[in-house]
Amino acid sequence: MKLVCDQTHLNAHLSLVSRAVSSRPTHPVLANVLLKADATAQRVLLSAFDLSLGIQTSFPAKVEESGILTLPAKLLGDIVSRLPEGEIALESGSDPSHVTTITSASGRYQVRGMGAEEFPELPKIEDGEQAHLSADALIDGLRGSLFAASADETKQVLTGVHVSLQPDGLEFAATDGHRLAVVQTIDAEDAEKADEPNLDVTVPAKALQELIKMLDRQGSNSIDVRFDQGQVVFEWADQRITSRLLEGQYPNYRQLVPRQFAHQLTIDRRLFLSALERISVLADQKNNIVKVELDSVAQQITLSVDAQDVGSGRESIPAQITGDGLEIAFNVRYLLDGLKAISTPEVQMQLNTPTSPVVLSPLGSLKMTYLVMPVQVRS
Repeated sequence: MKLVCDQTHLNAHLSLVSRAVSSRPTHPVLANVLLKADATAQRVLLSAFDLSLGIQTSFPAKVEESGILTLPAKLLGDIVSRLPEGEIALESGSDPSHVTTITSASGRYQVRGMGAEEFPELPKIEDGEQAHLSADALIDGLRGSLFAASADETKQVLTGVHVSLQPDGLEFAATDGHRLAVVQTIDAEDAEKADEPNLDVTVPAKALQELIKMLDRQGSNSIDVRFDQGQVVFEWADQRITSRLLEGQYPNYRQLVPRQFAHQLTIDRRLFLSALERISVLADQKNNIVKVELDSVAQQITLSVDAQDVGSGRESIPAQITGDGLEIAFNVRYLLDGLKAISTPEVQMQLNTPTSPVVLSPLGSLKMTYLVMPVQVRS
């Protein structure tokens, strides 16, 4: 293998694929990144795979001799990231140790690699279903739902986002048992494709977090998605990300959302978020609990925290309220997460009793439902 490439290109693409390198590899080669140089296409392809998440990307280079090998991902990344900008050359011979020489304007380094034959091939889906998704709809849906996925590995199916493709668009759902975020993105592309297969899978949150980062960084108009019972592959331009799917029946989350409400309020999102962030300083001292009092006469809500032996806080914010007054308590972190995921100037909150689910939704184009279970507080 012999090639010359730009340091910024190699560094950027190495940092992309390194997210799929296993932190505790079951086999030494899984700590490596696969590097393939193609003299015909004049491109370099990089791959990493931890047997669950796989990332593949490519970039242009001056390739004199084609070749393929694996190199230690962390060591290679640490060296390349510290090299000066400009052209760098990579060259490896046919010796069994797969020593690769990296030459730049500042000096010369040698890294010992491993053969590519030991590196597991990234999953390919030949006979599965296929869908064509809008990148914007995918990003909107994931940003509005990912934060609500569970971090508890004992509830495997809840550690992902349930993605379903309907004739009129995409639906994303995530829950950790205490809250639920559902986003429906109406997409003109999807609406015209009623004959497409129904995408109905649960994808690990980690894979989707990497997908968002890659889409933000590279930019793309549309994405091809292939899936079967065990794997999903997202592919666009020169990027590819593969992930295993989570097994198990995803909860029937639609039945959790109340259809009627006795109380409703509309509030400025930024005012609400800022007040919650201030009062959370004290709420952190007392189980993260904040009380919210709805005052329909004064048309305002009051946030309060009484952290014994520490202090107390109280703030009032104007709001448009219908229904009688009510006092309810929340985990302040759940409210903050939901408000940060919403981008509209105003947010609507609907509720029935101090112990029943509360629904927050943006007043705008994105159809998002964020359901939060209140906290029962002893008087």
